[in-house]
Amino acid sequence: MKTKAFFDPRTYTLTYVVWDESSKDAVVIDPVLDYNAIAVRVTTESAEQVAQFIEGEGLNLKMVLETHAHADHLSGSQFLKEKFGAPVGIGANIKTVQGVFKDVFNLGDGFATDGSQFDKLIEDGETFKAGSIEVTGINTPGHTPACVTYKIADALYTGDTMFMPDFGTGRCDFPAGSASDLYDSIVNKLYSLPDDTKVFVGHDYQPGGRALAYETTIGESKASNIQLKGHTSREDFVKFRTDRDKTLQPPVLLFPSVQVNVNAGVLPNKESNGRRYLKLPIGLFD
Repeated sequence: MKTKAFFDPRTYTLTYVVWDESSKDAVVIDPVLDYNAIAVRVTTESAEQVAQFIEGEGLNLKMVLETHAHADHLSGSQFLKEKFGAPVGIGANIKTVQGVFKDVFNLGDGFATDGSQFDKLIEDGETFKAGSIEVTGINTPGHTPACVTYKIADALYTGDTMFMPDFGTGRCDFPAGSASDLYDSIVNKLYSLPDDTKVFVGHDYQPGGRALAYETTIGESKASNIQLKGHTSREDFVKFRTDRDKTLQPPVLLFPSVQVNVNAGVLPNKESNGRRYLKLPIGLFD
């Protein structure tokens, strides 16, 4: 199994193409749709780079997988679905997230909170096929209640659950997030896997200005993750994560991202004047 990473420096996001060299079947994990918040403009250059690679390698895109409803970038899943006919999958607990943000954005009675906007809802521990690729979904709530880590062969794709050892873990202060749940997800689930299991992270914020890095191992994380080592106690981690999260500002693209991503990356419908609109809930954090 091979992995190709694409880095979006504007949102520090890693998108992965994972493929079987024999069959050429492939999946894409966490694609980006570019959004200029000042111009309020959506473009597809990041997703186009991924598409060009797929075409150039002669790959057969079988599925687009989201690790969660991202709060820092819009999903490019619909661009890839339309171009390649690949279904979009996400963890089944997206229904909980949809319920929370339906109220936040007042999305109306017509907005479904049953996950039906997505083509596949992945249950905890479910193993499924994307062409010849076998994927197992591991529920890893904490950053959000719907976070899923994907295991493909000897590698994990952790999204925002766990980052490179010198940066730590995902924040847990979004609605329905939980530092205690994140501790369980990492220590009881991910850290129980073999030490040589590869880990591909969802973001790299390049602390200290270091070069881009996105691949580590379970063993390296247990030994040196600066926020959650294998021996870190639940009490210490929950206190650290909770205290740190209180100092963080919301992601710049939080509101545009979440209201699009809970709808499977589909932009809002055009209104009577032919324009689409994104909502900004004033005073939500007051």
